[in-house]
Amino acid sequence: MNWLKWDLNLQIRLIGDTLFNLLFWMYFPYMTLFFSDSFGKTAASMLMAVPPLVSLLGSLFGGYLADRFGRRPAMLLGACMQSCMFAAFALSPSHWLDYAAYIGLGLGGAIYSPGSSAMVADVTPEKDRRMVFATFVTGRNIGAVFGPALGSVFFFQYRHELLWTCTSVTLLYFLTILLFSRETLPASARMNRTRSKLTAILKEQVVGYGVIFKDKVFALYIAAGILVTIAFMQLDMYLAMYVKEYVPGQALLSFSGWTLNLSSAQVFGLMLGLNGLLFVLCVLPVTKLFEGWSERNILIMSALLFGGGMFLIGLTTQVWLLLVFTFVFTIGELSRSPVTDSFISKYAPEHARGQYMGAANLQFSVGRFIAPVTIMLSSWFPPVVVFGFIFLATILSSLLYVQVFKIIPASYYEKKAEITG
Repeated sequence: MNWLKWDLNLQIRLIGDTLFNLLFWMYFPYMTLFFSDSFGKTAASMLMAVPPLVSLLGSLFGGYLADRFGRRPAMLLGACMQSCMFAAFALSPSHWLDYAAYIGLGLGGAIYSPGSSAMVADVTPEKDRRMVFATFVTGRNIGAVFGPALGSVFFFQYRHELLWTCTSVTLLYFLTILLFSRETLPASARMNRTRSKLTAILKEQVVGYGVIFKDKVFALYIAAGILVTIAFMQLDMYLAMYVKEYVPGQALLSFSGWTLNLSSAQVFGLMLGLNGLLFVLCVLPVTKLFEGWSERNILIMSALLFGGGMFLIGLTTQVWLLLVFTFVFTIGELSRSPVTDSFISKYAPEHARGQYMGAANLQFSVGRFIAPVTIMLSSWFPPVVVFGFIFLATILSSLLYVQVFKIIPASYYEKKAEITG
């Protein structure tokens, strides 16, 4: 599906989301260091545990807004909040206001995200969704690859200029959504919209999410996602520790007396660079390669490839083998990304698509919260046991996906029949 032929809403979103993520990765990797310098390491570690929880609540609220009031209002609120928070950060005279603005940025992004994803599903034919979501994944990862490198210069040397640039870009994106995008909320969801008092709205939201989490298929899907997220998060957690403590400095290339030596930190940097580069270059080709595969098989294969690749890393300290196994687990990681949104957009009822998108983020929030357990395990067990735990998490995840797709045929087609009937 040629992106030039996309719906205008999708073209606006692709450009806006790519810029959003580039700006995000120009400041996000350095916030822990920034607050450590401001408040001290102990206080910063506690303070940095709050934004993910706030973002989780924001994602649930954003999903509700997207289904009850429309995709555009939820996206406009999220984009407006981000623009205001960037301006507050730029004008801030206090580190506590910096912290409040940082939480506000995460909240704005969380409110924006479910409506944004639901809009993609609303205007994209089911057969094209994987490739469209894969294109958005590519855009996000362009930011993840280039943002930190740019941020290492601009965040520390030109922070105010960077923050005002972020303010201007997010404000411009807000105006673009306001002036050029159209509402895509399905008719089945519009029929459910009624005027209510705040207390009734909150009750309605609680009831709506209660119904979602009682959905056995969705609950199993979330549980599987939590387990595999625990594994994915080790790229920034235990893997970094393993390379630093166990992988010695060594030669990457040697030719005619010339040798390119890498330290442990440089080996890890090379692994991260390969991971990011593969995400940018290979998401679309890999998605196309597995286009004929079922979502069941891709989710299972992805979990096992990632866990297997990570486990193999724990068996070697040789740089070229580490890069080969990085390639293996990265293919597992990137093959999953477009399928997760595609699955939710297909499975969720039209009138609750935004809420399902918001609730699906629970797997990432809970997975990120549990993931540091590997650091604790590493104090007691050797690397092969810790990597074995990571592999076990992905195996259990794949077994849960098997169970999801054992149940899903009857419930899925029944749900679709209700929607179309």
